[in-house]
Amino acid sequence: MQINKLIDHTVLKAFATNEDIEKLCGEARYHNFKSVCVNPANVALAKNLLEGSEVLVCTVIGFPLGANTADVKVLETLDAIKNGADEIDMVINVGKAKEHDFDYIENEIKLVVAASCGKTVKVIIETCYLTDEEKVACCEAAKRAEADFVKTSTGFGTGGATKEDIALMRKTVGPDMGVKASGGIRNLADLESMVEAGATRIGASAGLVIMEELKNKGEN
Repeated sequence: MQINKLIDHTVLKAFATNEDIEKLCGEARYHNFKSVCVNPANVALAKNLLEGSEVLVCTVIGFPLGANTADVKVLETLDAIKNGADEIDMVINVGKAKEHDFDYIENEIKLVVAASCGKTVKVIIETCYLTDEEKVACCEAAKRAEADFVKTSTGFGTGGATKEDIALMRKTVGPDMGVKASGGIRNLADLESMVEAGATRIGASAGLVIMEELKNKGEN
């Protein structure tokens, strides 16, 4: 297992500067991470910095609350792709999920998938606010909408990824759809726990810590 290729190396803080993005991309290029995950305003810079590397540029849509209209999420997606985004991590309308309006959830995901022009779409369901039944229903909606991944968290909610949520999401979507664990993954043990539970991608700002631990174990 190539640990580095599981990692979306992430900086999503509101006060991230160009210098922060340059540092992030330099680290991602050095370790050949799967992607960098940055806010939409930083997509073009990240794409330029990573030119010639294998590292993808991922961005977030409707972030972090998910409360934008579906039309705005579509416009954000189109703009992100125009600026060079390779992957789209969209936040669902969590309020609609709490109302059990899963037709709305499915439709907004479909609209973003259509706007993504074949790019990878990951659906953030923000598990910390949902019951298990709601998590299952949101994952089912994402699968019907033909998204590529379901994802636990924005990292801005009241909790992050748990082994139990990853296992539930994996059971719900089956073996072929991606499951991304994000939020609170701070070291190699956390990553390995999530992978064991069924995660196929890890969103983390602790990529360097994880790679250093791998190096110390003699696995990289």
